[in-house]
Amino acid sequence: MSVQKLNQCSHYELWLRWKEHDEQEAKKQLIEIYLPIVEFVSNRLAAGLPRNVSKDDLASNGVMGLIDAIEKFDYQRGLQFETYASWRVRGSILDGLRQGDWVPRSVREKAKKIEEAYQHLEQHYLRNVSDSEMSDYLNVSEKEFHGMLQDVAIMSLCSLEDPIREEESETRISLLVDEKAVNPEFKVNEHYLKESLVYGIEKLTEKERMVISLFYYEDLSLSEIAEVMQLSPSRISQLHSKAILRLRTALEKNKEMLMEA
Repeated sequence: MSVQKLNQCSHYELWLRWKEHDEQEAKKQLIEIYLPIVEFVSNRLAAGLPRNVSKDDLASNGVMGLIDAIEKFDYQRGLQFETYASWRVRGSILDGLRQGDWVPRSVREKAKKIEEAYQHLEQHYLRNVSDSEMSDYLNVSEKEFHGMLQDVAIMSLCSLEDPIREEESETRISLLVDEKAVNPEFKVNEHYLKESLVYGIEKLTEKERMVISLFYYEDLSLSEIAEVMQLSPSRISQLHSKAILRLRTALEKNKEMLMEA
């Protein structure tokens, strides 16, 4: 992570002045101190977005998320503010993009076709399917299929406020609960969710698993992953898109299984 790790304890006095005495100057200083989080998150998201998306707009929405995080954060619980703020900033940016209808309808339709194709073929063959099998099923050339994957790469980003299914009102954020709360139903759902993700990740190819690991666990950008794996950035983007679509299929199966239980 390129952002310098900030030590929350060193800013305890600012948190105290802001939270306990409502000092606006202290709040302003906290915003300035944690602004690098906005820069880091917005730069990461910008790497996977079309060029017509303004980085200034991303940063602007990110700042709103940072302010919201500072206003709602409970500094007395001893939690890591950077992690909390990163989620708030990311969510604010994605919500701004979603409200701006930044994904063309044609791209959404392509993503749906690819996702349905993966689901159908993998259920039929009970194995990973090749790009040639996918292109044959979709009645396009392999080159066109790779182009489709490149187009839908921008949909790999999602907001916690997005519905799990288009026709339903339940959102991803509804799956998040207080970790200290005892909720047997959530524990069961969490168990199946983890199993589905493990199963989905195991079904990925070695290169797809590496891309997912480097991007989500090592915080590398797609261009940095391309250098590590000695592949072109466009190929990395394709691998990332394929992995996300396959994991979505695994999660969809998980939801159907829970509904039948």
